[in-house]
Amino acid sequence: MNAKRRPDLDLELLKGPHNRLTELFFALRVTAQFIKGFRNMHFMGPCISLFGSARFQPGHPYYEMAKNMGAKVASAGFTVITGGGPGIMQAANEGAKSVGGKSVGINIELPFEQQPNPYLDHTVDIRYFFVRKVLLTKYSFGFVVFPGGFGTLDELFEALTLIQTKKMPHFPVVLMGKDYWKGQLDQIKQMHETGTISPEDEDMLCITDDLDQGLEFLQSMIEKHAPKRGRMRAWWLLGERRI
Repeated sequence: MNAKRRPDLDLELLKGPHNRLTELFFALRVTAQFIKGFRNMHFMGPCISLFGSARFQPGHPYYEMAKNMGAKVASAGFTVITGGGPGIMQAANEGAKSVGGKSVGINIELPFEQQPNPYLDHTVDIRYFFVRKVLLTKYSFGFVVFPGGFGTLDELFEALTLIQTKKMPHFPVVLMGKDYWKGQLDQIKQMHETGTISPEDEDMLCITDDLDQGLEFLQSMIEKHAPKRGRMRAWWLLGERRI
């Protein structure tokens, strides 16, 4: 993080109206972050996002599961995208690199300096969580979600909300770790029984401990629903390049 940047500036901007010039500069900073992300991610696809807790260390069962899933996703021809940090993110990037796949991190700038993990071919440093979430969704054909905390739940339920509201209707989500997600699944079941969600809202969700089943679900949904995208050329005049 830039040492000259005021760490409390974003917090102040969330505390109601400010003068027009301050809010204009904030809007411009956000726009610049989106442009930075778009330019860096333009040639990275097709991608699958893998995310979960940053706290699991190498050797932990969930770390090893994410590492193996990263390898499988990369071997299937997808770029592996993570938040670029430690834990599950590092595991997935490590798995992708182990089989020669493409490994990308969209790293968030935090006050305690989250550092990109060492298994990345390319990293994009983003200041705002909401910008990072847009990038993870925009450039992914599906999510694989491992056990995690509040940040993982935030990303998971934002994706499910977009699916429910048809903003992103054909987006497969795989939850890895049946035991860990049991409470959330009970809650989703209760929502279904109460009528706060529709039966079809669950069609894009696969809950499993089997890596092959999770990958097969992703591939079948992507083959059926994903839009066909032509191969885009890099414009060297704009400094664009492929990884």
